[in-house]
Amino acid sequence: MVILVIGAGSIGRRHVANLQALGEDAELIAWREYDRATLEKRNDVKGLVIATATQVRLELVQLCAAKNWPFYVEKPLHWTTEGVAEIYDAAGDLARRSMLGFMARYHPVVQALAEQDLSDVYGFSFEIGHDVRQWRQNWSFPESYAAKADGGGVLLDLCHELDLAKALFPDLAVQSVASVGHADFAGVDFASRIALTDRAGRMGTVAMDYLSPVSLRRSDLAGTRAARSLDMLAAVITTDSGDGPKAQTFAYDRNDMFQAITRDWLALIEDENAALSPLAPRLSDIRGSSDLIAQAWGERVFTGSAEMTF
Repeated sequence: MVILVIGAGSIGRRHVANLQALGEDAELIAWREYDRATLEKRNDVKGLVIATATQVRLELVQLCAAKNWPFYVEKPLHWTTEGVAEIYDAAGDLARRSMLGFMARYHPVVQALAEQDLSDVYGFSFEIGHDVRQWRQNWSFPESYAAKADGGGVLLDLCHELDLAKALFPDLAVQSVASVGHADFAGVDFASRIALTDRAGRMGTVAMDYLSPVSLRRSDLAGTRAARSLDMLAAVITTDSGDGPKAQTFAYDRNDMFQAITRDWLALIEDENAALSPLAPRLSDIRGSSDLIAQAWGERVFTGSAEMTF
C-alpha cells in the first residue's frame, strides 16, 4: 500500500523523504499532474498528503472522503471561516483519522511547556519573522502562493504561532489585527500583529513578519508564579520565579517535528483510537485553531506599507 503526496514543492518532497525514512512506500504527484479520475480508480492507497497551495485543498479533501483515504493536510486549512467549514463538512468522520500540519506542536520547547501548569499566565507574546527573500534556494516570493491576495500573506504562511497560542490557551479569541502590506501586492500582509484575549482574563499578541533580516522565533509568558521566555530556534526555555533565571536547553532538529507528526498520523491511519502526543493536531480536534486563523485573516486592518524590493 502506498501513501500519495500531492504537491511537488519543497514541503511535498520533504514528506516523501520522511515517509520513506519511516518505512512507508510514498509516491509524489505534482499538482499540475493531478487527475482525479485516474486516482479514483486506485485501490492501493493507504493515505494522502495534501502539500499543495491552500487554494486547491478542498478538491483533494473531497477525493479523500469519497475514497475513505485518511489525509494529512498542510496548514492553514483555509483563509476564510466559510472555507474551513466546507473542508470540515467534506471530511466528515474522516477527520478523526486525518491530521492538520501544525508540526510546531512537536517542538521540544512546546511539548515541555504544555506539561507545565500555566494557569498563572496573564499575558503572553509570540513572535516569528524572517526576510521572505531569504527563505529557500531558488525561492521567488512574487511567483509563489504567498503572493496571492486570497490564501497568501504572512498571517497564513507563519500561522504556527497562532495555533500554539490556541493550543496552550484554548479559549482565545481575536480582538484586533493590524497589518502592514506592500504597494506591489494588494491585499497581502507582510507583517501582522493579532491581539487576543480569553475568558480567564489573559491578554496577548501573536506577531509574524516577512521583514526581519534576522530569523527569529520567540515567546514570552508572564505569570504570577513565573516569567517564562522561549527561544524556539535555540530550543531554550528560561524561567524566573523571582530567584534568578534558569535555562533549560533541549536537543532539537527541525525535521524531528515532521517525523513525529507523521508517526502520529500513520498511527491514526491504522487506528483512530491510537495513543498520540497530547498536542497532536488531529483534524477533528482542532477546528478552533483553523477558525481562529481564518477570523484573524478576515479582520486584518492595513496600517502601512513595507519597503521591500524584489
